[in-house]
Amino acid sequence: MKHRNKTALTGRVPQAADKTSRAAAKIDNQLGSNKMASDLENVDTAIEASKKIVVSREKEIGESAEYPKGPVGLDIGTSHIVMAQNKGKQIQTVKQLNAFFTIPYSKFTKKILVENDISFYEKDDLFYILGFSAENFAKMFNANTRRTMEQGLLSARENEGITVLKSIINTLIKGSPGKNEIICFSVPGAPLDNLNSVVYHESIIKMYLTSLGYKPSSINEGLATVMSELANDNFTGIGISMGGGMCNVCLSYLSVPVITYSIQKGGDYIDTMVGLSVGENATTIKSIKENDFTLAAPPKNRVETALEIYYIELVRTLLKSLETTLRKTDKIPKINTSIPIALSGGTVLPNGFKELFKKTMQEVDLPVNISTIRIADDPLNTTAKGAMVMALSEEI
Repeated sequence: MKHRNKTALTGRVPQAADKTSRAAAKIDNQLGSNKMASDLENVDTAIEASKKIVVSREKEIGESAEYPKGPVGLDIGTSHIVMAQNKGKQIQTVKQLNAFFTIPYSKFTKKILVENDISFYEKDDLFYILGFSAENFAKMFNANTRRTMEQGLLSARENEGITVLKSIINTLIKGSPGKNEIICFSVPGAPLDNLNSVVYHESIIKMYLTSLGYKPSSINEGLATVMSELANDNFTGIGISMGGGMCNVCLSYLSVPVITYSIQKGGDYIDTMVGLSVGENATTIKSIKENDFTLAAPPKNRVETALEIYYIELVRTLLKSLETTLRKTDKIPKINTSIPIALSGGTVLPNGFKELFKKTMQEVDLPVNISTIRIADDPLNTTAKGAMVMALSEEI
C-alpha cells in the first residue's frame, strides 16, 4: 500500500513554505497599498488642477509644435483643437483653428508660403493651408474655410479630412516616442436620432495619437465640462458643451457619467442658417457673431435678428432634448439635493446667453432640481482643461 503525503492528508503547509507565503502576501498587500496611495495622490493632483486658472493663447503662425511634458488634455472640436497642460499654478492652453483652405500649386506660391511660415502640405497639385492661416486666406477670397469635422465628427465629405486633421494636430504637439505620455482627448456623445457613430471617429484619433508615442484615452465632452467646472460640487451635475458642430450633454454623479448624448446642432448651424437667411457666407456671419453680437440688447439689423432667432431655436431644441432624455431613462440616481448646470463652448459666449438659457428653462420640466446655471470660467478652454484633469488622474 502506498503512503499518502502527510501534508496533503492533514492540510498543513511546511513551516518554510508557510513563511514564504506570508511574506509574499505581505509584499502583495504593500504593493496594493502603494498603488492605492499613488492613485489617490493622482486624483488629488487632478482635483487641485481643476481649480486653477486657465491662461490661453492662439497658436502663432510659424510657431513650432511642442513636446508636452506630463499628462496632456486635447480638445478635438469641430471649430478648434486645443491643447492643455498643467504648468505650475496655471493651466496653459494653446488653440489652433480646425480648418483648411486649398489653393492651386505653383513653385512661386510655395516659396511665398515657406517664407511666411504658413502651415501647409501639398497634394494633387494643391496646397492645403492649415489652421488660422486658412481663415486668413478664406477672407481674402471671400469664401468659406473647409472643415475636417462636421457636426462634431470626422467629415465623410472630405476625402483629405483625416490627413488634414492629423496635420493640424501636428502643429500643436510633436511625437513622444518611448515616453508614453498620457494624453486624454475629447469625444462627443452619441447623437440623438442619428445613425452616426462616434466609434470610427474615436478610433481614428486614438490610433494616430498612439502612433505618435502617446498613451491615449478619451473623455466625453460633457463630462470634461463637469471635470473642469464642478469640483466644488463633488463633480455632480449636468455639463453641457455647446461647440461649433454639436451640443454635448452629460449628467454626472460623483464624476461618473450617468447619461451622455449629443445633438448635432451648434455654432456652425447658427452660422449656416443665418447666412442662408440673409444672403451672407457662414464665415462672415461667424465673424459678426464672435465680435459684435449680444443677446443682452435688442437686435439692430437683420443679421442680428436672425442670430437671435436661431440662438433661441438652438437653446429650445437642446433643453427639450434634455427633458425628453432624462424623463425616459431609469438611470437617474437618487439625488437629494439640487444640482448645477455648467455651460461651456464658444456658443455660450454672447452677453445675455445665460439669461436666455434661464428663460428657456421655464418651458421645460426636468425630473431633477437645478440649483444654479453657470457659464464656465473660460468657455473656449473648458473641454481641454477637463480632459487634462482626467489625464492627470490617470497618470501612472
